[in-house]
Amino acid sequence: MSVDPLADLDERQREAASTLRGHVCVLAGAGTGKTRVITHRIAHGVDTGAYSPQRVMAVTFTTKAAGELRGRLRALGVEGVAARTFHAAALAQLNFFWPQVARDTAPAIVDSKVRLLSHAADGIGLRLDASTLRDVASQIEWRKVTMRSIEQYAVDRPGGIPGLALDPLLALQRAYEKLKDERRQLDFEDVLLACAGMIESEPRVAAAVHEQYRHFTVDEFQDVSPVQNRLLQLWLGDRRDLCVVGDASQTIYSFAGADPRYLLDFAARDDDVTVVRLERNYRSDAAVLAVANELMRGRPGALQLVTPAPAGPVPEVTAYEDDAAEAEGIATRIAAQISAGVDPQDIAVLYRLNAQSAPLLAALSARGIPATVLGGKRFWDLPEVRQALLALRGASVAPLSGSFLATVRDVLRSLGLTDEAPPAGGALRDAWEARAAVLRLAEDAPEGTTLRAFTDELTARAKAQHEPTMRTVTLATLHAAKGLEWSHVHLLGLSEGLLPISYATTFEQVDEERRLTYVGVTRAARTLSLSWARRSGNRERQRSRFLQEIGRGTLREGGARGSRAVRPTR
Repeated sequence: MSVDPLADLDERQREAASTLRGHVCVLAGAGTGKTRVITHRIAHGVDTGAYSPQRVMAVTFTTKAAGELRGRLRALGVEGVAARTFHAAALAQLNFFWPQVARDTAPAIVDSKVRLLSHAADGIGLRLDASTLRDVASQIEWRKVTMRSIEQYAVDRPGGIPGLALDPLLALQRAYEKLKDERRQLDFEDVLLACAGMIESEPRVAAAVHEQYRHFTVDEFQDVSPVQNRLLQLWLGDRRDLCVVGDASQTIYSFAGADPRYLLDFAARDDDVTVVRLERNYRSDAAVLAVANELMRGRPGALQLVTPAPAGPVPEVTAYEDDAAEAEGIATRIAAQISAGVDPQDIAVLYRLNAQSAPLLAALSARGIPATVLGGKRFWDLPEVRQALLALRGASVAPLSGSFLATVRDVLRSLGLTDEAPPAGGALRDAWEARAAVLRLAEDAPEGTTLRAFTDELTARAKAQHEPTMRTVTLATLHAAKGLEWSHVHLLGLSEGLLPISYATTFEQVDEERRLTYVGVTRAARTLSLSWARRSGNRERQRSRFLQEIGRGTLREGGARGSRAVRPTR
């Protein structure tokens, strides 16, 4: 390896990356370089001979994050590490070991839990709408990831769900499990349970897994659920070679079974655990970090983020008359930023609920500003992108009539890419932006890249869901924004009932909303604007308690923005 993996790491990062044996707990605040630490630690282990790449498993929670880990490791000269999600790793083991243990192929995976639930409901005479079926699916997922039986579920959640009392809910869950077994299928959560059960009950499977993997790293450890933690312990066996990385302040999936106590209690469970705190933030302006720190002050496991850079503009909070005025005001701000030279791809608008995106899209479109809603159809699944990839692969087998870049440009033009972008706000502009993103990948390719190599790279990126950056303003829910960053962030809807959401009634639920707000704040690198609307229809709203707690010293009150804006009061 030509590059020293420990070079260019700060003192705390180097400590984490150079501790290669035993249990290691890296408490990594937002923007402190945790992915860098994970990959450089593995590379250092391989470089020194402490690790064999084929004996390392790096586990994370999304396919995209796993793909990023593999890409960064490749850049460091490390190949062969199993960088996967919990589910991908468990499914691979099930498919490998099931034929040996059961003398049969592994069961198929349920493609739609809601559809199967609908069939099960029909079988027992229940008529339920799609939203209720989705709620039942969520209850099944929670029950399984928390490792509860149907009987235990009945004790812990005796109230049923809206529109379905407990007894028919339990009957539907039993019918779902029976139908699934009859069809010889497993659902997403069964994959983890079945893999854990196989390792636990079959000594030869356990021995093979322990022989294959010796060194484990788990990213986003604050999001681990009971079943994932159980599977991890079975993968480990009696070894003490686990590095966990996480931030309790970014636990935003408790409703889905995530339990930050696995991270918070990790060091206390063993006498010999190396704990490293990463609190030096490399992403955000000091004024943004001041808001984040105030929001989480005194919370369990909260890290105090610092940066040596001088503070920029103090984040501003503005109140608007209603939701429409808020959308108009934010669009006006964004238009001013773009006019001042900010690239649209460096701007994001974040919110609590998907429904909040509609007025924003309309307001931005009216100003000719292109926007992309995060969490929609995946880039590589877009029909225009699939069409472009097929056309480029076809062109790669024919003799080139021009340069690599000219050929890519000609192919994309033949599919509809024009020099001038269509008006913002429609399907034509969305398709244009997608094709333009493919062209930018070609423009950024290393010198000497061939068309065949480029199409191979596109195929690899599609498989890893490594999406290119779209030159549009990003609209995203706070959940979808986790793990991402932008130079300029507008966080809207900071009123009681939205942040925190109306159905967050317990202390734990409100604290989850606080952490969700923290995630939104820490997505901002340079500027942060916060806003809320005084009314929704005829209903009055109150300023969010989170704004009240942050206080005037860390936020400044914004003036009127747009014709319908009003100055906020305390």
